[in-house]
Amino acid sequence: MTTIQVFDPALCCSTGVCGVEVDQQLVGFSADVDWAKQNGADIQRFNLAQQPLVFAENAVVKSFLERSGAEALPLILIDGEVALAGRYPNRAELARWCAITLIEDKVKSSCCSGSSC
Repeated sequence: MTTIQVFDPALCCSTGVCGVEVDQQLVGFSADVDWAKQNGADIQRFNLAQQPLVFAENAVVKSFLERSGAEALPLILIDGEVALAGRYPNRAELARWCAITLIEDKVKSSCCSGSSC
């Protein structure tokens, strides 16, 4: 099974979805992670503010931070190898990496101009 590790920048809590001004990108990513886990994905998240030793003990992450700095986070590893840096993956990327079938919801067109479709 594929293992995805997400190395988050320093966040106020484990997901960053807290506080007064919540970053909508983190809200969406947290929902996508929950969805992927419900579909069998193995995803682990690590927060620089709460788990700095995990960052220091992983040679790939430590090297990345020395080269690029914490401002280049998040860093996404798949089975220990860098897959993405600087942004969070979207649901389609998570699905592809975890071999989850992604079924798009069909949205009804809003061109009906008042009549029932």
